[in-house]
Amino acid sequence: MGTATSSMAAKLAFYPPNPPTYNVSADEVTGKLHLSIRGHRPRRAVDVEVMKLPTNKGNEIVAMFVKNPSASLTLLYSHGNAADLGLMYFIFTELSSHLNVNLMGYDYSGYGQSSGKPSEQDTYADIQAAYKCLKDKYGMKEEDIILYGQSLGSGPALELATHLPQLRALVLHSPILSGLRVMYPVTTSCWFDIYKNIDKIPLVNRPVLVIHVSITMWIH
Repeated sequence: MGTATSSMAAKLAFYPPNPPTYNVSADEVTGKLHLSIRGHRPRRAVDVEVMKLPTNKGNEIVAMFVKNPSASLTLLYSHGNAADLGLMYFIFTELSSHLNVNLMGYDYSGYGQSSGKPSEQDTYADIQAAYKCLKDKYGMKEEDIILYGQSLGSGPALELATHLPQLRALVLHSPILSGLRVMYPVTTSCWFDIYKNIDKIPLVNRPVLVIHVSITMWIH
């Protein structure tokens, strides 16, 4: 029962856009990677670097880094379900501009043009690869990084936050309590549950901002 329920929770948790909303292409002269977004043309004036990152689970994920020359902080953004970098591209560039931050966004394994299949453990490996890139390639310090997790992305963001004692802050945007709690009104944690955020949040000793609404507003 436990294994079956866990498998069902995992299947309900992941809805990558099908087909992906973008392709990755390389410049014939420079070899630099670019996103080709269906129906849109990314603004070339924005300083965006596209890359493919290896994970410790053997997959290769697509990530994008939006550089803001006046930024002192960097947002590592884990997007929600049914999204990929093609859908998030313009949101990321606008956030970088309006919040005056650098921004790293990435696709989970099995999302967009990232290889593999999505799973809870793979998303943890995915965000770790993105964080490692910020540290190793861009020289970002732990205390200058803000983790931002939206919906499904609250899982990997919170998991990484529990391992970063000097993290600047954690933002949880419409976070889930756990995978099973999305489907059932359970009040205790089960060993076969996924993304047990409700049990992990006490382990974070850095500033946390939770963004959520409890009432759906309809505009006619």
